Amino acid sequence: MKAGVIAVQGDVAEHAAAVRNAAAAHDESAEVVEIRESGVVPDCDVLLMPGGESTTISRLIHREGIAAEIRDHGAAGKPILATCAGLIVCSTDAKDDRVEPLGLVDVSVDRNAFGRQKDSFEAKVPVTGLDDPFHAVFIRAPAIDDVGDGVETLATVDGRPVAVRDGPVVATAFHPELTDDPRIHDLAFFPEREVVA
Repeated sequence: MKAGVIAVQGDVAEHAAAVRNAAAAHDESAEVVEIRESGVVPDCDVLLMPGGESTTISRLIHREGIAAEIRDHGAAGKPILATCAGLIVCSTDAKDDRVEPLGLVDVSVDRNAFGRQKDSFEAKVPVTGLDDPFHAVFIRAPAIDDVGDGVETLATVDGRPVAVRDGPVVATAFHPELTDDPRIHDLAFFPEREVVA
């Protein structure tokens, strides 16, 4: 499996490790490539849109010609995992004129909904598709305000959606890559397959 991490800005190494761990649980290997320019996305089987600063990520993926390739990847039904700022960039409504959203996830997003850096927190969050709660790390986390028809809410905190699935895209307000638990990456990229014991 070739996994591309959009690496124009944000946490890349942690996502690379998590997708390798998720693939290994299925007795597969993952070649991880960092994407900073156009022409790489079409060769990828799965994509990761990491956290970071959503306005910067949006500006750079459009400037470098990567945005259209990400849209094409999603339109082809290929899996995408978008986390934190990645959720904002992949939404249909980022509620911020500085972000040109990709429209891959039919949600509107409230940036920094859970507060600033000092308000970061961790919580055990029940997630649809996982047997046990996921230890979620929220850092300047967005929340989903409105969920479109056809979007499945996978997890909530204080009644607000923090993880959703829209077709091939799984998007989270938290940072699953900051734990040693690869189950969110597994949910995004291997939803129909059993973990190899």
